[in-house]
This record gives sequence, C-alpha cells and structure tokens, in this order.
Amino acid sequence: MKNPYYKIIDQEETIFEHVYKNKLPLLIKGPTGTGKSRFVEYMAHKMGKKLYTVACHEETSATDLIGRYIIKGAETVWIDGPMTKAVREGAILYLDEVAEARPDIIVALHSLTDHRRTLFIDKTGETIPADDSFMLVATYNPGYQKGFKELKPSTRQRFVSLSFIYPENKVETEILINETGSEEDIAKKLVKMGAKIRNLTELGLAETVSTRLLVDAAILIKSGLPQRLSCNVAIAEPLTDDEDTLEALKDLISLSI
Repeated sequence: MKNPYYKIIDQEETIFEHVYKNKLPLLIKGPTGTGKSRFVEYMAHKMGKKLYTVACHEETSATDLIGRYIIKGAETVWIDGPMTKAVREGAILYLDEVAEARPDIIVALHSLTDHRRTLFIDKTGETIPADDSFMLVATYNPGYQKGFKELKPSTRQRFVSLSFIYPENKVETEILINETGSEEDIAKKLVKMGAKIRNLTELGLAETVSTRLLVDAAILIKSGLPQRLSCNVAIAEPLTDDEDTLEALKDLISLSI
C-alpha cells in the first residue's frame, strides 16, 4: 500500500514517536480538515502498525468497541470489537471525534489511559493487559464542540495532547499540489481564497473552510469542471445552508477565481 501523503508541519512526527515509545495515549486537537486523520494514517503506515479506526458519534456504544456475543448456529460466540482487537494485537486504536462518544466509552477508556493499560470486559469477566505495542490515539475538535460536547478536564488530562491548525499558505499550496496534481497557480488561488474565508468571522460559520474542502475543489477543477462551479459545490455549499451567507461566499469565490 502506498504511504498516505502527509506534509510534516512542525514536530508532530517526533512527538508521536516518543508518545508511542513511552506507551502513552495521544489526543490530537484541531479544526475539521487540518489533517488529523491523515496524520494518524501516515504514522501507522510509517511505523508498520495495524490501525483500527472508529468514527465516534452519539450512537456508538462501549459494546460496539469492546465486543458482543452473537448467535452462530447453535452456539453463542463472543466477537471482539475494534478496541479489544487493538489491545490484544498491539495495534493503534484511533477514536475520531472522541467527544462525540457516549459516556460508557469514556469510562471504558480509563483503565487504558493510565498506568494500568488494561481493558476490562464485564460481559466475559476478562481482564486484558494491553500488548506493549498498543497505542490509543483520539481526535477532538474543541472549536466545534464548545458549549455542546466537551471532553471533561479529567479525561483530557489522561492524554498527551497535540494541537493542529490550518497550515501556512505556502505549505497548504504544497499539500494541494501533492494531493491533487493541481497546477501551482490554481493551488495558490484556492489557498488564498481559503485564507480569506477563514478571516471572515462575521459570516458566523459553524466550521470554516478546511484544507479538505480546498483539495476537493482542486480535484474537481483538474477533472475539467469550471473553476467557480467547482468552488461553489466543493467549498461554499458544504459550509452553509443560509442563503445570504451562501451568496456572500459565492461572491467571494467569483472575486478570487
């Protein structure tokens, strides 16, 4: 499998390696589309580690992660969930948007995020010490969750934390070119436009334009879709349903492209 492309911004690679070496859990904080998931995939591939990814949401339960009994023929059989598999195998368990997880998941993490590094399975009565190679990585978007769902300080303090932000224009341009094969002038225009939208706080966007959206726009442009139309459907439309805000974004796109 080809190594996922990721542009090292600062010392995140070194930090990840040291956190892994010292058997500590890692929390990556940052806005949507800043490369958190891609970074985890990149590091797992670089280190030759199996990666179990769980997209957390309000319906995700501890049973989904730990495992459950199922009926197989005339037998009742226990099936490990991704958390249990990662603990047994010494893989990386990646919990995306951990703040969205139900409280029972957070409780299940406690014994894995302290000196015990142990998983307790109530349904089987089993206690599983984590393999030495096991690592827990979680991501969290504090800007989006503010006032809605936040990680408790007691939970955050169980993790070593790393903050991601949107990259500088030069770096983001390089990312777009490498990700999409886009021409440099197009990539620069998209990045410059993205920076303008991020500075328009008066629009009241719940989420601003991410690098991921800029990549999508660049892909559409490279495939032959007109530039403004590509930006409208890949950037403006995903950001808002409000007609006035949408019109303002499309006007900005028209001036930028």
